Amino acid sequence: MPEGDTVHQAAKRLHGALAGKVLTRSDLRVPRYATADLTGRTALDVTARGKHLLTRVEGGLTLHSHLRMDGAWKVYAPGQRWSGGPAHQIRAILGTGDGTAVGYRLPVLELLRTADEHRAVGHLGPDLLGPDWDPERALENLLGDPARPLGEALLDQRNLAGIGNVYKSELCFLLRVTPWLAVGDLPAEYASRLPDLAKRLLEANRDRPARNTTGQREQNLFVYGRAPRPCARCGTPVRVADQGDGSRDRPTYWCPVCQRGPAPSPSHGPAGRHSTPPHTTN
Repeated sequence: MPEGDTVHQAAKRLHGALAGKVLTRSDLRVPRYATADLTGRTALDVTARGKHLLTRVEGGLTLHSHLRMDGAWKVYAPGQRWSGGPAHQIRAILGTGDGTAVGYRLPVLELLRTADEHRAVGHLGPDLLGPDWDPERALENLLGDPARPLGEALLDQRNLAGIGNVYKSELCFLLRVTPWLAVGDLPAEYASRLPDLAKRLLEANRDRPARNTTGQREQNLFVYGRAPRPCARCGTPVRVADQGDGSRDRPTYWCPVCQRGPAPSPSHGPAGRHSTPPHTTN
């Protein structure tokens, strides 16, 4: 699942494949840009901003893409078979004499003036892996709506950019609170730790092929994707239920013993998943 760390990895791969090279092939397979042609322009750089990718090319243009849940950019050597999905899922092709970058299942793809990049990413909060990282501002943003559930606030990229559903669940576990705890009820000592903890988790994984939050080889994640297996800390079965992020519900994992705060009613449990009875954990 693409989050800030994996998007930065994608930017690094694309930058290595494209930056400083003349584009010999350009194919943007979305109706609005079907006639756009970047061939002959030099790719300048590829930069990640939160979960967004900005591919800048000569002439003051930027190709903006967002991976969301299952989008991906793949880089192929000359003659290598493309294997990222069926042809109808390809949304962008950028080729050079050394290889080809192919964008699959990209839900967001737009060509804009580099001077207008703020239209695409100007709303984002401080980037956990970017040069603009500001922990004080990120915490201020999170605390700006004290009644909002912590999990929703963490996913809101206007507060801080880069956290997705995996890190949301893992951060709440490490802070020992449920994702449904109101931000304003987060103990002050936990709130003060949150920005630094989030940054350390993403930084530790920005160059790893497999995401790991536990520091253990035998178990990569504490709770995400682990219901109903036992919690690594107390042995209680991990639980899962849906939680909104302001736009859609997402599966959210937590330990009902280790994490203090509200938990959802059974109606919030996604079909076929191990949900939880209504209660408040201690």
